[in-house]
Amino acid sequence: MEAPTVVPEKRSSPSGAGPSTTDARSHSTEVVVIGAGLGGLCCAALLAKYGVQVTVVESHGIPGGAAHAWVQNGYHFESGPSLYSGMAARGRGANPIAHVLQAIDEPLDLIEYNRWNVILPEGEFLTEVGNDQFVDVLRQVSPTGIADWQELQRVMRPLARAATLLPPAALRADAGVVLTAFARYAPALLTGGLDAMKLLGPFSKLLDGVVHDTFVRNWLNLLCFLLSGLPADGTIAAEVAFMFNEWYKPNACLEFPRGGSQAIVNALVRGVKKRGGRVLLNAHVEGIELDGGRAAGVRLRSGARVRARRAVVSNASYWDTQALLPEGALPPQMAQQARDTPLNPSFMHLHLGFDAAGMDTPELHHIVVPSWERGVDAEQNVVLISIASVMDPSLAPRGKHTLHAYLPATEPWSLWEGMERGSPEYERLKEERSQVLWRAVERVIPDIRQRAEIAMVGTPLTHRHFLRRHQGSYGPGIRAGEGTFPGPMTPVPGLLCCGDSTFPGIGVPAVAASGQIAANTLVSVWDHWKLLDSIGA
Repeated sequence: MEAPTVVPEKRSSPSGAGPSTTDARSHSTEVVVIGAGLGGLCCAALLAKYGVQVTVVESHGIPGGAAHAWVQNGYHFESGPSLYSGMAARGRGANPIAHVLQAIDEPLDLIEYNRWNVILPEGEFLTEVGNDQFVDVLRQVSPTGIADWQELQRVMRPLARAATLLPPAALRADAGVVLTAFARYAPALLTGGLDAMKLLGPFSKLLDGVVHDTFVRNWLNLLCFLLSGLPADGTIAAEVAFMFNEWYKPNACLEFPRGGSQAIVNALVRGVKKRGGRVLLNAHVEGIELDGGRAAGVRLRSGARVRARRAVVSNASYWDTQALLPEGALPPQMAQQARDTPLNPSFMHLHLGFDAAGMDTPELHHIVVPSWERGVDAEQNVVLISIASVMDPSLAPRGKHTLHAYLPATEPWSLWEGMERGSPEYERLKEERSQVLWRAVERVIPDIRQRAEIAMVGTPLTHRHFLRRHQGSYGPGIRAGEGTFPGPMTPVPGLLCCGDSTFPGIGVPAVAASGQIAANTLVSVWDHWKLLDSIGA
């Protein structure tokens, strides 16, 4: 086979591509949302559902933020998340993004599956979501851990129920939360409130005294890291309890949306547009404009201005949002808080399109962990691999597959700071730092270098360029028990925030919930209550 074609990091041009001298996009609306990531789109789609006039402005030419996808030579490449659960559920226990899609009446075509492949220091095996299969894995890998795992399941059972007592869809950032959350769900909170209180600290506190087996603790550290970007001592217990409620129960399954993550993005965009909202792409925001100290709209690089009669909602990160405000708009203590908030590292990505002729069909997901001793959050250790076309063949040409391998939030920004994308120095470092990804993929497909027809490597500079992420970061590294994510309100009147810099934090369910909370805050309690009724929450 021919050597793979290595292509540049080209998708669709961000940063305001298109005419730079026209203000044809200038208009007035009720709410402007900065950024078409999942948090911003969830907020905008719900606002449109509520009857609020909304415009989303997105720097990139493709909506979706960290969940966007693009097509190259017939291969459909995913830039971000590929593991979803609770998408088909209804009621309080549903994934928050499922609540949004139900509210806007945009169902997905979901493909169910229940297993993934793991390559650990102890060996390679398939593991499944569900009640009992992990015990079978432990019989092979660490029989002494079976009793610990079963005891943990017993301990987590009431906590998993407690994690669904109060759906994020019920939350808002004003006094109305007393009615939409605490009054509406009072009976459930009164019966399960004590269990819910145990979920506010780090998950490691629940493990202590329950799980002693080294392998089981390593496994749970890995799951926590995949959920939050932090190991068990930094991951809030509520997040893990919610995962236990979805993954470790009889007949549990995972769900892959046909069309990949972009299918979710497209559904949210439809939800905005079909109710009169607008989604402007290649619309890079140069700044947030104030009127009398109040957020009153945004100024685009093209020269256009979008006025906001009610509010501006920023889906940009905490740091990037501050950079859009006029100097002096924030109190000094807020700027200091931004400087003091720790940042998670960035990513390395390897996107491959490869010939699948003569090979067995691989699993969709693979996790490669060469070393437990280094820690799951160690630099260049854990590698995640997703082959989306296994589930949806339309995502690759016939007889081919598309693959995404990445280092999840462990790549240091300091290695890349000051480099220019495309420079010889940059290309050499890309080649060097991507080898760990190639080697991990070779554990799954030994001859992948010969099969690969197209290869793209993404770096922290790629993250900063396409996703407009400060230092290409995964988001705030706020550890459970040591700090909390801020809510949507800011010191600037009329400016709210959503996304992974705000409560509940990092991950698809969390950013969807943050978008819900921001949208709910901008409407009446009665409209919010009716929406909760409509989704059965």
